[in-house]
Amino acid sequence: MGIIENQTENDFFKARNKAVLNDLQHLINPEETELLSFNEIKSILKPKNEVYLGMQVVSVSLIVGSEGRYRDFDNHFFPRNIHLKNRWKRIDEAHLTGVILPPIKLYEIGGLYFVRDGNHRVSVAKAQGVENIDAEVVCLQSEIKLKPGLTKSQLFIAVISYEKRVFYAETAYGDITDDWRLDFTSVGQYDVIYNHILIHKYYINEHQTEEVSMPAAIQSWYDNVYLPVIKVIHTYRLLRKFKRRTPSDLYVWIIRYWDELKEKYDDHPSLDQAALDFTEIYGKGFFKSLLNKVRNSLR
Repeated sequence: MGIIENQTENDFFKARNKAVLNDLQHLINPEETELLSFNEIKSILKPKNEVYLGMQVVSVSLIVGSEGRYRDFDNHFFPRNIHLKNRWKRIDEAHLTGVILPPIKLYEIGGLYFVRDGNHRVSVAKAQGVENIDAEVVCLQSEIKLKPGLTKSQLFIAVISYEKRVFYAETAYGDITDDWRLDFTSVGQYDVIYNHILIHKYYINEHQTEEVSMPAAIQSWYDNVYLPVIKVIHTYRLLRKFKRRTPSDLYVWIIRYWDELKEKYDDHPSLDQAALDFTEIYGKGFFKSLLNKVRNSLR
């Protein structure tokens, strides 16, 4: 084995061992070592336009995910699988011998970059401490700005926080209802709430001679739709079966479930019964949660 061959072999296994160590250090929270999936991030951020930026010099530290190879590398772009070795070593050899490789191809969204083509080159660059890399960039424009190092969970939190700021700013919901605790644990739910308010406004207007204002509709929805469901949730202590969820989460789910029952049955159940049925079917008590954890650990 020649000197370069020996060096690339050592470099690959050094990088792969870092991926193994990274996984071991995050056994309790394995998602923290996952490379971000571009398509998943795109579905969360919902970018508006796509713009071709052409050739750019990109900081390697800002490349945080991949379009198609996110399972092959960890969140530091260290290789996870042995089948990556031959390709990885060839890229490393080019780096060591000064061979100039074609630019990689990237998507930029929220200020971060995702690999379209060139995952092995990014992996080698990170392993070798390369700071910048030439890339052909396509920008997907998003109002949400992201920071390097975000896990998937932290990304969800950032997007939900952005959605809340927009919802409160555009509707003046907090000022109208004096409720600043409309919180969710999944993205897209503020749009659901806005839809509920619009539907409620429509039904109010059916019985009015003058158009009901949006602030009045928001207050009416809050008093007559939202709060009764929240009261049921607290009365029956339903959140005990939905750990790490919020009353607002449960409101959306119960209303959706209740609407489905109304469509399915002429003699539909009361709100209380719908909430209790939903909790019985979908809630997880202590022993059910424990059983699920045991099952998952055995897979």
